[in-house]
Amino acid sequence: MRLDKFLAHHLGISRNLVSKELKAANVTVDDVIIKSGSFQINEHQVVKYQDNIIEQIHRKRYFMLNKPQGYVCSTDDPDYPTILYFIDEPMAEKLHAAGRLDLDTTGLVLLTDDGQWSHRITSPKHHCQKVYLVTLEQPLVTDLIGVFEKGIELRGEKALTKPALLEIIDEYHARLTISEGRYHQVKRMFAAVGNHVTALHRQQIGIINLDVDEGEYRALTQQEIDSIYERLS
Repeated sequence: MRLDKFLAHHLGISRNLVSKELKAANVTVDDVIIKSGSFQINEHQVVKYQDNIIEQIHRKRYFMLNKPQGYVCSTDDPDYPTILYFIDEPMAEKLHAAGRLDLDTTGLVLLTDDGQWSHRITSPKHHCQKVYLVTLEQPLVTDLIGVFEKGIELRGEKALTKPALLEIIDEYHARLTISEGRYHQVKRMFAAVGNHVTALHRQQIGIINLDVDEGEYRALTQQEIDSIYERLS
């Protein structure tokens, strides 16, 4: 991690002020004066400001983001902009998506630096429910409700999908609740029954419901954070 980013976060000051403090020889790393903001530090080194140790203790962070189309759910990508473009937080690159969305899929993305928490969302054994709003190319028929409830055989896979709840909103729109996260699962489920998804939006994960505008984000409440453990035990 860059020293200037670390100092800006832990001291709560701007990068410009950090630069001045470095030039004034007020910062040491392992008791060596460092004046370069680009100096790389690790979690085992001792950083001091005016001879006071800055503790490298990071409180876990949890956010929801309403992802627009055209962004990938990774921290770095050579071809497309990433969802970190929307996150104005110190050390945003330390965050990861707890369940990714495709480039053209919109809606709820949960970001955190808590690997154990995100595993509770993404691991199939915890059966975390995700709710999607789906727009289809062909009209929907009510018979599909039973088909989705029984499970669908996806192309290239032998095991049926877990039972899914399909709610038909109108001819071309549905709400689908699934409890697993196979590769492109929602699109492949509808493809398996002869239909094509033209738009896909994730609205909910567990009890966490998307409530911010597109391109906006917010910190999760403690109740929302705890719900991942309480409801997925």
